[in-house]
Amino acid sequence: MPPDDRSSDKPRSAEQTLAQIPMFSSLDAGERATLASLAIERHYQPGALLFTEGMPCDGLYLIGAGIVKIVKTTSSGREIMLALEAAPATVAEVPVFDGGPYPASVMAVRETTAYVIPKPDLHRACREHPEIAMKMLRVTGQRLRQLVTLLQAVTFGSVRQRIARQLIDWQAEFGEGEFSLPLSHEELAMRIGTVREVVSRNLSRFQAEGFLVIERRKVRVLDAEGLRNEAESEL
Repeated sequence: MPPDDRSSDKPRSAEQTLAQIPMFSSLDAGERATLASLAIERHYQPGALLFTEGMPCDGLYLIGAGIVKIVKTTSSGREIMLALEAAPATVAEVPVFDGGPYPASVMAVRETTAYVIPKPDLHRACREHPEIAMKMLRVTGQRLRQLVTLLQAVTFGSVRQRIARQLIDWQAEFGEGEFSLPLSHEELAMRIGTVREVVSRNLSRFQAEGFLVIERRKVRVLDAEGLRNEAESEL
């Protein structure tokens, strides 16, 4: 999601958030209202943690406004970003059902409103509406695919290749010619397993070599084929 798209910051009630999340779309208005009445509203400033890795899971988090990032912390304190989620969205689907603690931490990137549906209430909703559980399974599968892609990104190829590959992916997702960087240099570094200075240096080199131009976080790709070759070399 490009950072200049502020639709994620639009205030939403719990019921409006449920209506805009695909896994709850099969519920009628009355059922969504009932489930929304059970949700606990919470507000977070940028940088605040919604929950931390290892905490007991208290329920499913609905992101009603704002953007959050899902991060994993190593024993040495290094962080790797697993995903970036913009409202309306859900986080913490897996521990709601597997009985374990939160496997990663979630932090607000922008001012965020979240609604927490307690586990017992969500379990009851899934028993009454099995299609919710099926849609949650689909989201879990998408999370797994994201992790496999991330594993590939941080395991194979040089940092230069990883950055080029991420730029190609964003170009395909956000626009052929120009798009907004959805992550800061520091967040991109966390995502691909390096540090901010290395990301900044490589982006400057891509500009100097004529692959792209970056102005105020707007990326204009000048040589898509060349950038793709950089991403795919030695793979």
